[in-house]
Amino acid sequence: MKGNWLLPESLADMLPAEARRIEDLRRQLLDLFRTYGFELVAPPLVEYIDSLLSGTGSDLSLRTSKLVDQLSGRTLGVRADMTPQVTRIDAHLLNRAGVTRLCYCGPVLHARPAGLLSSRELLQIGAEIYGHAGVEADLEIIRLALESTRLAGVQVVRLDLCHAGLVRSLLESDHHAQLCADEIMALLREKDLPGLRLLGEGALALQPSTVQALCALPQLYGDVSVLARARAVLPPIPEVMQSLDTLEQLLAALDDVSVGIDLADVGTYGYHSGVTFSVYAEGWHDSIVQGGRYDDVSRAFGRARPATGFSLDLRKLVAGLLPALPAPAIRAPSGQDSGLREAMQELRRSGNIVVQVFPGEAATHDEFVFDRELVWHDGRWLVQQVL
Repeated sequence: MKGNWLLPESLADMLPAEARRIEDLRRQLLDLFRTYGFELVAPPLVEYIDSLLSGTGSDLSLRTSKLVDQLSGRTLGVRADMTPQVTRIDAHLLNRAGVTRLCYCGPVLHARPAGLLSSRELLQIGAEIYGHAGVEADLEIIRLALESTRLAGVQVVRLDLCHAGLVRSLLESDHHAQLCADEIMALLREKDLPGLRLLGEGALALQPSTVQALCALPQLYGDVSVLARARAVLPPIPEVMQSLDTLEQLLAALDDVSVGIDLADVGTYGYHSGVTFSVYAEGWHDSIVQGGRYDDVSRAFGRARPATGFSLDLRKLVAGLLPALPAPAIRAPSGQDSGLREAMQELRRSGNIVVQVFPGEAATHDEFVFDRELVWHDGRWLVQQVL
């Protein structure tokens, strides 16, 4: 018989050192977002499935766990991504006319892990800008994402840029391509060239020019020279050329980080409409930050708004960082003396960690190193260094 302490597959407890590291980083990042003018929101963990998945692609639906509401009988979903919820708040609840900057942090659950090394429970933190369609909003979001990774202690990162609008324009130019858009997106994510070539066969065969362009995308990866190659091999559709122009603008502005182009990196959930990006760093097996523009999601809530943002999983980010060091703490003796209690409270109000040991206790705190102790000396309680 299995023990009742076992957890479901791809779920794990957070032990003290990891939990403290995550909480410290959560506070630092939210404070950073606030300095940029982002306001904190906290949507519920569970929503009606119709609202939770409005305006999103089928990928998000597959990752969303469903259950029946015992009160209404309607289907609920446990969120797998907080971005659609924050979009609902902007479009339906705040309903502001100008630019709105919102940030958030909370747990999300995936019905299945995204990969072999992935967890099904994430602690997602992110920031979104609503109401501005220009490249300035994309730049601010990308720069904030990069600053977030640096704040966490990740100094050397690589930024990969793509443009979901480019792929959309290719699909919209071919009726048959629109009918199998989800399949094409999946093939592009896997960079499956044989699978892409097969799209030119069968009753619903794509136009040869569309197949040629789609097969070119996985090979359009590298430095800024990729954009020149893309202009040469992709069809001269105006929207495709505009997408390449936008990427050139971003590359010119992002001159303080290693930037690459990956025109087959079409995003995670399929609802992106413009510039998308991923941040990579040594020590993590895949991207640590993902983001991009998703102008169409808010349309489902009755108010179309330009939108761009990013998110990351704090648990995943912390897993690749150096372990947290034990925090210095003060050990206090057992006892209920009023002077002792007052001395401990005064130290705690000053930000010190004070742990009062119980009678006969053998302290086994992994989180703290007792470098000082509270002692009675010359008629008063004093803190002295532990030798």
